[in-house]
Amino acid sequence: MAHDPASEDTIPGFLDALASERPTPGGGGAAAISGAMGAALVSMVCNLTIGKKKYVEVEAELKDVLAKSEGLRVVLTGMIGEDVQAFDAVMGAYGLPKATDDEKAARAERIQAALKTACDVPLACCRACRAVIDLAAITADKGNLNVVSDAGVAVLSAYAGLRLGVTRFDASVAGLGGCPYAKGATGNVATEDVVYLLHGMGIDTGIDLDRLVDAGVFISEALGRQTS
Repeated sequence: MAHDPASEDTIPGFLDALASERPTPGGGGAAAISGAMGAALVSMVCNLTIGKKKYVEVEAELKDVLAKSEGLRVVLTGMIGEDVQAFDAVMGAYGLPKATDDEKAARAERIQAALKTACDVPLACCRACRAVIDLAAITADKGNLNVVSDAGVAVLSAYAGLRLGVTRFDASVAGLGGCPYAKGATGNVATEDVVYLLHGMGIDTGIDLDRLVDAGVFISEALGRQTS
């Protein structure tokens, strides 16, 4: 039976599992828990604001923020186990027999499917962490001033989760490698696609996307590969 890190229901228990010789929980779990801590801090600021006479005008809005942050906390916490399951699926797929052509084909198909899921989990983590950051911005602006610094820590925690989630992508310029999203494709998840996604989420990466694309075209031409 696969180890479920979500069963480590104490902070020391989770950290012990993270520090152990087991490959999971790992970076994906750390990213998820960072985002979940950010969501929890957003909820804390809301709970310390709601019901205070001084903040009655923003109470309805912060109740809505609280509902969303609690939902994100549950989702992000659940991603710890989802990341473990995705890793186990990839390892299981690579362990399938490959003695015959049929076995090789079946194994390759399972690997592709498993790798796609392994990419889907950190992408979902990135999106959830970005949502936490947006909520934290509201609490920092309208929440109880006595805990405004906690709203700031919420942003930092969620941002750490987002950055960790990005690193879980095996990205390379022009998609060099092997792509889990397209059967038979020769490319991996392209860095320019990841950067485009992050810019679309309003995240400043500091990367010049146009120059990155130009670099990808140059590499593809040098290798004699057709660009999409």
